[in-house]
Amino acid sequence: MGIIATVLVGLLIISFLSKSTREPQPSSSQDGDAAASTLVYVSDYFSFIGEDDSGHVVFALDNNRGRDGDAWQAEHFVALHDEQQGWTELAGNGEYDNLGKQVLVIPDSPFFQFQGTPATGITIISPPNDVALRVDPIPERLSQEQDEGRYWMGASPAVLDWAGRTLKGRVIYEYLFMPDFNRLTRRYLGLWKEFQGLYASVEGKGDLYVHSQQSPWLTPLVGELAGFAMLDEHPEKLDDLQLNVLSKTQALGFYRWPVQWQGRWAGREGPGSVAIILSDLKVISNWIIGGFALGIIQGEVDYNGRKQIIYGLAELLI
Repeated sequence: MGIIATVLVGLLIISFLSKSTREPQPSSSQDGDAAASTLVYVSDYFSFIGEDDSGHVVFALDNNRGRDGDAWQAEHFVALHDEQQGWTELAGNGEYDNLGKQVLVIPDSPFFQFQGTPATGITIISPPNDVALRVDPIPERLSQEQDEGRYWMGASPAVLDWAGRTLKGRVIYEYLFMPDFNRLTRRYLGLWKEFQGLYASVEGKGDLYVHSQQSPWLTPLVGELAGFAMLDEHPEKLDDLQLNVLSKTQALGFYRWPVQWQGRWAGREGPGSVAIILSDLKVISNWIIGGFALGIIQGEVDYNGRKQIIYGLAELLI
């Protein structure tokens, strides 16, 4: 028994060390080189839109981490909306210890654990929230590099298990790598300026993503206006994109929330358009002169002679 116990203990130690020292898997060798910087910020954002017989569910998880000198940071932002029940509070929002000093991979926390990578397929597990998200490998649909910074987006099929339900849908994924920058430890005037991110599933089979923003810090890397779509199983960038806010509602401060949009673009099969209306606005933060909120979006895409229904999430930083 002594020999068997020793062998078992040895195997457990090897297993523990292999998990604790997992090699970083950066999105590019450029990211790996720049990660040596003593000031760096990385974000992986997953926006899931799916449905079952009980209706739609939207699940968003933003995973941010950084380094500032000898200090390492990590935080989650998580939200979930059920079409019937509305917004549901989940555990895990906020900062947590980045014990492994990781920026190239998402550090595990007591609330969320990660297996795999976005490029090869990733599973996100949260026992405290009764959540498991399984995402297929995510191909790049939109990408940009600036100096040593990198930004890319993509989308793929995914399945969300939550509270006894299994929802099939899509994930829109956003990756941001910025050296010589760390919003978790430093203040940047005008970092968020009129940011409107619209993440939508097109009838559960495709995607539509559009962002509009005016931040001088983010524009060189992510652009002021950009988007991509997966329509009729054909991915494409939204060229000559226009996005107009048709109406706004007054916030509790000196600003207003956009609640209706009209978008147009030039596609592979000709001109496309989308009409979007926001509902169920959830204000996360209010700074009197601006704020951060989430909302549910619904509308219709008109492209290549077809009209298709969309459903998804709006992220607003005004």
